[in-house]
Amino acid sequence: MEHLSINEIIDATKGNLVFKGTTESFNNVTIDSRKIKKGDIFFALKGENFDGHDYLENCAKSGAELLIIHKENFKKENINENTSIILVKDTREALKDLAEYYRRKLDIKVVGITGSTGKTSTKDLIAAVLQEKYKVFKTKGNFNNEVGLPLMVFELDKSYEVAVLELGMSNLDEIHRLSKVARPDIAVITNVGISHIENLKTRENILKAKMEITDFFTNENLLIVNGDNDLLSQVESHEYKIEKIGIESDYNFKACDIIIGEENIKFKILENNLQIDENFEVNALGKHNVLNSLLAIAVGKKLNMNYKQINKGLKNLEATSMRLDIVKCDNFTIVNDAYNASPDSMEAAIDVLMNLNGSRKFAVLGTMKELGNEAPSAHEKIGKYAKDKKVDFLITTGEFSNDFKVGFGSENFYSFENKEDIINFLNNKIRENDIVLVKASRSMKFESIVNEIKDLKIKEGI
Repeated sequence: MEHLSINEIIDATKGNLVFKGTTESFNNVTIDSRKIKKGDIFFALKGENFDGHDYLENCAKSGAELLIIHKENFKKENINENTSIILVKDTREALKDLAEYYRRKLDIKVVGITGSTGKTSTKDLIAAVLQEKYKVFKTKGNFNNEVGLPLMVFELDKSYEVAVLELGMSNLDEIHRLSKVARPDIAVITNVGISHIENLKTRENILKAKMEITDFFTNENLLIVNGDNDLLSQVESHEYKIEKIGIESDYNFKACDIIIGEENIKFKILENNLQIDENFEVNALGKHNVLNSLLAIAVGKKLNMNYKQINKGLKNLEATSMRLDIVKCDNFTIVNDAYNASPDSMEAAIDVLMNLNGSRKFAVLGTMKELGNEAPSAHEKIGKYAKDKKVDFLITTGEFSNDFKVGFGSENFYSFENKEDIINFLNNKIRENDIVLVKASRSMKFESIVNEIKDLKIKEGI
């Protein structure tokens, strides 16, 4: 983070200076009182189970030289003379306001990414491409909400040329507020599914929420979308530029000659119906990652990269952990996709499972969250999808296990009360050359299943 003066911070946060310390400028923001370093700005946020205002005096003692608060929960005599205090109406709003101000100070291109699924994979692909030419920052972990995104913005400095920022949401107006902070020059929407339909009720409302990423666009901005998605295929605008990617129809960027391998994907592309003389190879699995790669290619072209640079960048992909991680074990394989789950990503993971060479295919699936009234039918459809794709064994746990069963049928379907029973079943069932997909919403913590079975020693033969 570049230095900000005390007056800049007061103006940006619309705050009042209630205590003036000796420090005049600052270059680090934190919301964690346990990680205070000398010179930090500490935002006292209030959450469901914590209140940063309870730790103001400790933060000052630990070295924080600016406290931004919305209630005066301190004794003046316990605050160091070099520590200033700014009182704002709401510290969460002030955090976003300061991040918005700071982002505007930076001469940097911002690529904003949203979508029902594939945001993080696409972020990794875009960053890999752009790093071939630029110094790139990308969102860390799941810092994509109204607290996390501002913290990512504060990690930027003048050395970065491009920031690839992930924007998450669970309701209307959230991406609007995030876009106000991030001000993306280029926006990418991966798809529109039914994640968060519990809150938003319809896919059309989900599309409306995702499109908020363009709320601050002018004719200089570009929106890139997955045209194979039924709702995104219809998106048009006279206010800003739109490009579409896909496999099914003619787009600005279309993949062809696709080969889905066990270790990578290979394809060629047509740009505006013209064949490009470049063979792309990406160390990612599944047809869905062809689409994600096309989004990255479109971003690279917009930022003045040639196809050789883009292709070289794609080869340097560093994928986020627990997303379709292939774990080679003792004569069997685990497909670890335990990070999150939605109908689209479930189907994509099953596709990857069935594309791998092995004897028997196990799908260990848990609950898909935030689907509201759509949840029973969504789980049933995934059960049917697994059956249609010829998954050998479907193993489930959670409240929608019976819906999985309706779709898959009772033959080779197993439902368990808890993860421990699943682990015991797999320990006794897995044989040589089997492949096991493990996938559920993050809150189910299915990575514990992977950790327990990955060291399993199995007997040869079935």
